[in-house]
Amino acid sequence: MKRLFVVFVLLLSISCKENKEAKEEIVLWEAYNDSAEVAANQDHEVGRMRYKLIQSKVLDKNEVFRPLYDEVSQFSKEDYEALKPLILEQDIPTIQTHIIEGALSYEKLVLFYLYRIYHYELDNATTLNTVIALNPNVVKEAQQLDADLKKSPTAYRHSIHGMPILLKDNINTEGMKTTAGAIALRENEVDDAFIVQQLKKNGALILGKVNLSEWAYFLCSGCPVGYSAVGGQTLNPYGRRVFETGGSSSGSGTSVAANYAVAAVGTETSGSILSPSSQNSVVGLKPTIGLLSRSGIVPISSTLDTPGPMTKNVVDNAILLDALFGYDAEDKASIETKWGTSFYASRTWDDSLKGKRFGAFKNLIESDSIYRSTIEKIKAAGAEVIEFTPPEVNMDGFISILNIDMKNDLPQYLQGHVKRKEAVTIRSIADAVDFNAADSTVRIPYGQALFEGILADSTTAEQLQGIKEKLETNGRTFFDTAMDAHNLDAILSINNYHAGYAAVAKYPALTVPMGYKDTGEPISLTFIGKTLYESTLLGLGHAFEQATKARKMPPGYQ
Repeated sequence: MKRLFVVFVLLLSISCKENKEAKEEIVLWEAYNDSAEVAANQDHEVGRMRYKLIQSKVLDKNEVFRPLYDEVSQFSKEDYEALKPLILEQDIPTIQTHIIEGALSYEKLVLFYLYRIYHYELDNATTLNTVIALNPNVVKEAQQLDADLKKSPTAYRHSIHGMPILLKDNINTEGMKTTAGAIALRENEVDDAFIVQQLKKNGALILGKVNLSEWAYFLCSGCPVGYSAVGGQTLNPYGRRVFETGGSSSGSGTSVAANYAVAAVGTETSGSILSPSSQNSVVGLKPTIGLLSRSGIVPISSTLDTPGPMTKNVVDNAILLDALFGYDAEDKASIETKWGTSFYASRTWDDSLKGKRFGAFKNLIESDSIYRSTIEKIKAAGAEVIEFTPPEVNMDGFISILNIDMKNDLPQYLQGHVKRKEAVTIRSIADAVDFNAADSTVRIPYGQALFEGILADSTTAEQLQGIKEKLETNGRTFFDTAMDAHNLDAILSINNYHAGYAAVAKYPALTVPMGYKDTGEPISLTFIGKTLYESTLLGLGHAFEQATKARKMPPGYQ
C-alpha cells in the first residue's frame, strides 16, 4: 500500500499556500478496501478477532489531519531523527530537562509526536486506527508555553507542563467531539471534564482523542475489543490483527505503546485500563474509586467507573496521576484527601524490592511460566513472596450493577453535558437501542446485546443496593484474607485477571510490563492493594520496573 504520509509531504511542494481552497482539496489519506485483511482474520483462534471490518465506515481521516497540515509538513525527517534520542521512550523528567537546557522545546515535542502519528496513521499498512481527533490548536498552544518559559524560566511548573497527552474519547474535551465511539454521539459538543480542567490547569497539552471499544465495551457481546463505529477497529502495534488490543481503553494503550504521545488517559469499570495496558506493554493504573473525578466522562457505572493514567513507565504514571488529581464536589464519590505538596513530589520510593512482602496466586504460579519466573526474580531481588489461594466469593449480580447504573447514569450525562441537544437526539438507553437499530450495518455490525440486556434487567433500587454492598465486601475479602494474614504490601496478578474483584472492592491496581510470550504478545504483572494504596503500588511498580526493565518497543514502530 502507498506510503500516504510521503505523498502528503510531496504534495505540499506543489500546492499553492496562498490558495486556501486548494489546500482543502489536498488528500492526506484515502479509504481502502479492507476485505483482504478481514478475510485473513476469519480463521483467527480468538473468535472475537474474526473481524467484520477494519476501517471505520464513517470517519474521514482527512478531516482529522488537515487542520495541522502546514505545521507538520514543515517538520522534516531530519528534524525528527535529530530529536529521536531526546524524546523516544524517554520519561517526563528527562524530557523536561532537555527543554530547560534548550536542546528541545514544547513546540518541537508536539511536532515530533504529530510526525509519528501522521507517518503511521496515514499509511493503511501501519495504521492502528487509534487517533480519531487532533487538537487543531496544539502547536500554537505549545508555542505559547515556549514563550512563557523564555519569559519566566524559574517559575514553578508542574512536571506535566507542556507534555502532549491523548484522551480516550469518552472524556469530555472542549473543541473536540466526545463520542464514546458511538455514532449517536458523533456530534457531541461539550465542555472540559473535571480531569481535563486539571490537566490544563497544570499546563498539559491536549494532543487529541483516541479510539476505544464503543460505549466502553458495554454495547455488544462477544465482539472485538477496540472496535467502535466511529473509529473502526483499533489494532495492536505488537501484532496488527494478531494480538488483541485489550479494552476498552484500546486507543490509549496502543497510542502510548507506539509513542504517539507522552502519555494517555483511559477509563475503567472492570479491566478497561488494566487490559489494554497489559496487551500493549505499557503501565496502567486503575485508581481507588473516587480518587480521580468522573464528572464529564460518558458513564457506565457511577459505582465502579474511574479514569486513570496510561504511560510508558511508572514515573510518568505518578506524574500524570498527580496532574489529574483533585477533589470534585460534583462527583459524589470524589475523595477529599491530601498527598502533601503533590503526589509525585512527595513520593518516597526506595527503588528496592528488598524486604517487601507479596502474595502470589498458587494457580498462576502453576499455570503461567512467565509469572512463575517473574516471581523468582522478585524473590532474588530480596522480596518475600507468599503463595496463596484466595477464598471463593460470590460475584452474582455484578452485571446488574452495570445495567442499572448505566440506565440511570447515561441520561444524567446526556442532560448535563451535551451542549447541542438537537445534534444528539438520544436521551436514554432505549433511545440508543432504537437509534442503532435504524441502521444496524453501520451503527452496530456486532449487535447490541448488552444494551438490550440493560433494558431487560428488572433489578430494583433496593436489590441493587444490596448487590453493591455484598460485592464490595466479597471483593475485599478476596484480597484482604491473604493481605491481612501475611501483612502483604500487595497482591501480584497477571494483566486484568482479577480486575472484577478489584473493581467491586474499589481497590487500586497497577499493571507493569513483565515480558512477552513466545509469540511476541505482551504480558504484565499487576499489583493490587487496598484503598488509597496508590503511592505504595507505584513505588513497588517502579522498583520492579527498574529490576526487570522488561518493556520493549513494538518492532514496527521504532
